[in-house]
Amino acid sequence: MILVLSLVLALVPLAGVVWMFASGMISIAPPSATVDGLFMSLILLTVSGCFLLNSYWEARDKGLLSFAQKKKATLVPASPAPVAKTASATPAASPPPAAKLPAEKVSS
Repeated sequence: MILVLSLVLALVPLAGVVWMFASGMISIAPPSATVDGLFMSLILLTVSGCFLLNSYWEARDKGLLSFAQKKKATLVPASPAPVAKTASATPAASPPPAAKLPAEKVSS
């Protein structure tokens, strides 16, 4: 319901802009416009833009614009890297030698 209402409220100000062109407040050839026509057209276009943005958000939230969204690429899980077996990696290998600790300084 909000989507339809937003679309209607976006089209009504656009009809007002068309009426201003038809009534002569703004003319294309020869280019001329009244101050009232310029400011009224700016206000009507701003109001229409706000309602169109609201209707876009509503349509996106309802999933009506799913065709316009980029499709997510499906990622194939990478296989784990092969583990190289060495002589020290075998279970029967001897444990690594203990780390040598630095000698303590003796003070006299």
